[in-house]
Amino acid sequence: MAKQPRVLAGQVAAITGAARGIGKATARAFVRKGMKVAIGDLDLELAQRTAEELGGGARAYALDVTDRASFAAFLDGAAADLGPLDVLVNNAGIMQLGPFLQEDDATAVRQIDINVHGVLHGMKLGLPPMVERGRGHLVNIASSAGKGGFPGAATYCGTKHFVVGVSEAVRLELRGTGVELSCVMPGLVNTELASGVGSARGFKNAEPEEVAEAIVDALEVPRFDVFVPRSIGPTTAVLGLLPRRGREALVSVLKADTILTQVDEGARRAYELRAARSEPGLEPGDEQKQLTS
Repeated sequence: MAKQPRVLAGQVAAITGAARGIGKATARAFVRKGMKVAIGDLDLELAQRTAEELGGGARAYALDVTDRASFAAFLDGAAADLGPLDVLVNNAGIMQLGPFLQEDDATAVRQIDINVHGVLHGMKLGLPPMVERGRGHLVNIASSAGKGGFPGAATYCGTKHFVVGVSEAVRLELRGTGVELSCVMPGLVNTELASGVGSARGFKNAEPEEVAEAIVDALEVPRFDVFVPRSIGPTTAVLGLLPRRGREALVSVLKADTILTQVDEGARRAYELRAARSEPGLEPGDEQKQLTS
């Protein structure tokens, strides 16, 4: 017998990096479900415009996920304005492409600060009140890149492997607390982050709304593994059963081994430069090294 979906109306959710892309689509989906949503973003002006556009009790807050004090202020402000947090979506993240041996240190540090420490800050600050209340749901946005290695995005893949791994471990630590944890692992999604990137053979790039709906589904009927599209799940399972040569041969057939090395630099340039300035405490590195050669 199918589980009865949980009612989300009236719940309070906080989403990082929610002024655009997957975060914005998720905020919109939550508002449609009758949830109250805190939109956190480094770009406060854009977050405010997003909140105004969505209406329905959405509120905008300044947020630098790499700064623990900023993250704490975001969660405290959301709780004060909207009520105790029921859902936290760790969505903020960046992907800078290029050959690993040409990657400058600033690029690597920036991705680790945002994609790793940003998630850790959210988990360490957001989970304790949920555990104390005996309920809540944490959603970490990882990537299918957290299940494999893709040339052209070595550091990004490493950060997403971390998100998958820490999510797996903490999920087990939360057993019996009443707090759920989901790990969302999309393939390529048609957002600015994937600008200039093609698609793998046999896989259509997802839309941010598809990821948002998958997150809603995981809140209504809790589950840990959330692949978008769902077909990535079985493919990942099959790859895991193959010996390395077979796995790499299949990846080559799918052209997944070149998808992040053969990109349209012109279409990607604006995103790469914005990502290079997405950590306020870190000076941008050599701009040319931020771009795929």
